[in-house]
Amino acid sequence: MPARERNPAPPPSALPSFLAFAPPLLDENELLEVKDTLDSGWITRGPKCERFEGACRELLRADGALAVSSCTAALHLGLLALGVGPGDAVVTTPLTFASTAHAVMYTGARPLFCDVDPSDGNLSLERVRELLENGCSEGPRGLRRHGATGLSVKALLPVHYGGFPADTAGFREAAGDYGLHILEDAAHAFAAEADGRPIGSAALQRPGAPGLATLSAFSFYATKNVACGEGGLLTGPESLVRKAGVLAAYGITDERRIWGRYAPRGSWSYDVSELGYKYNFTDLGAALGLAQLKKLPEMQSRRRAFAGVWHRALRDLDGDLVVLPREARGTSSAWHLYPLRLIPENLAKDRDHVIGRMKELNIGASVMFRPVHLFTFYRGALGHGEGDFPAAEAFFRDEISLPMSPASPMPLVEEAAETLRRLLISLAR
Repeated sequence: MPARERNPAPPPSALPSFLAFAPPLLDENELLEVKDTLDSGWITRGPKCERFEGACRELLRADGALAVSSCTAALHLGLLALGVGPGDAVVTTPLTFASTAHAVMYTGARPLFCDVDPSDGNLSLERVRELLENGCSEGPRGLRRHGATGLSVKALLPVHYGGFPADTAGFREAAGDYGLHILEDAAHAFAAEADGRPIGSAALQRPGAPGLATLSAFSFYATKNVACGEGGLLTGPESLVRKAGVLAAYGITDERRIWGRYAPRGSWSYDVSELGYKYNFTDLGAALGLAQLKKLPEMQSRRRAFAGVWHRALRDLDGDLVVLPREARGTSSAWHLYPLRLIPENLAKDRDHVIGRMKELNIGASVMFRPVHLFTFYRGALGHGEGDFPAAEAFFRDEISLPMSPASPMPLVEEAAETLRRLLISLAR
């Protein structure tokens, strides 16, 4: 219904308490797991990390799984395991957190940004194929050589924005057509599915062609669907995950020699086979993760229920004042984010004003994300600027991420949804 024909709503009033954007859901289960770890006398990487990796591997139906210190570490290690390095380029999206592009830069390679699909904020498969076909030429060893930089395109790095799966089958086909590896940034997508299979599963990581590979990187940051405070996970073929595991532990071939050397039958002796990093996870973090995995179905159910609350409250504004997020056919979102987008030409105030009013009304919010190419570092390092990726810039300009934490009480979310509805109607032109 056009704004001018909608019946006026009562003015919004503040919620009785603040609806925080993304607090983790923690209870006695986390306390018990952490206490068990403390009582064991071993708090860094050890047996509980291995239990957590096994639980993640089973849940995601993955071939190999490696828990590390962050999703950024998982991305960096994944790129290294795929052989990405100086002289290479990786095609990715600008609508992501800076760590996606940072991980590429850490290897000495260069991120090649492509614009996003305006409908969901995910990397546009059409734009990627356009870049590979028209912006690149056949290079050595069959790799595509990027015309503007002269770099060899080595991999695709799509992001499952907000927990909404990107076109996994389409990117796998494109990777096969152009001889590219895939590393998925699935920081938001733990528990998301495509074609009935979990993101990160072996079934969705089939290579596009012989000699290619697909890896997936997840986040266990404090705001994520599984919250360990910090942490990440890399899944993929066992051989590549094992290689990443060596790099995550200083380059020590058998990382059990690190924590196992203090056991009664352990040995102090170890060898460093290559230049590695300090990217290990901890048993304390794994303790939180194991407790979180036990209630993941409940937490996901609450996230989906909250998405339904926002949907029902705002659906009569959809296409007029806002654009609601939707799951693509054949996918199930992790609902890490509820990315509401405003239609600015129909509102008297911009996105930042709306967020300011929401906070005055006790509703938390965030924005995901300022496009990476607009940051000072990437303007200087890669020569980017405003207007380079208009779809990503427009998505950012209009987006508001609404509270979706399973720790939130349902009545407060329901009141917040109705309050936001009234606020938006009051700002309609």
